[in-house]
Amino acid sequence: MSSLRLVRTLNVRSMAVPGSFCRTLATAPTSSMIPVSNIEAQWANLSNKEQMEVYEQLLEVQKKDWKSMSLDEKKAAYYISFGPHGPRKPIDAPGAQWKIFMLTTGIVGAATAAFLLIRSDAPPAPKSMSKEWQLAANEKAKEEGSNPFTGIASEGYKGKGYVTTK
Repeated sequence: MSSLRLVRTLNVRSMAVPGSFCRTLATAPTSSMIPVSNIEAQWANLSNKEQMEVYEQLLEVQKKDWKSMSLDEKKAAYYISFGPHGPRKPIDAPGAQWKIFMLTTGIVGAATAAFLLIRSDAPPAPKSMSKEWQLAANEKAKEEGSNPFTGIASEGYKGKGYVTTK
């Protein structure tokens, strides 16, 4: 299982860095020297095999003292581990935020227009929703002694009763 996870990790890491390599790893064998300077610009243009070689070479370099690593090697190691490639590649293209904002605003505007259109065809509120009707319902409840212990007919009641309109 761990070997499968390692293969997947290496495949994911070998998916993306473009550009021109100026520097090679100090510990790389002379037969397969792959430069690591400006790895961000070159990673996408490398084949999976070359990406795997760079990754393995950087793993070997990282096992030694980090103070002896060059700045390019440190940058390359960081980019390969945490760069915006493979599963960390940004989902949205540059400038997509404006498009998303405009589409969201359009959808909310269309929903508001639909609500107002439907609301304009609605019948008026029933007469029992008027403030006068609700005040009359309060008076009737007091006269009939509705809920005499804690409700509107109780002594010292200070609630609204049946009034729900403003």
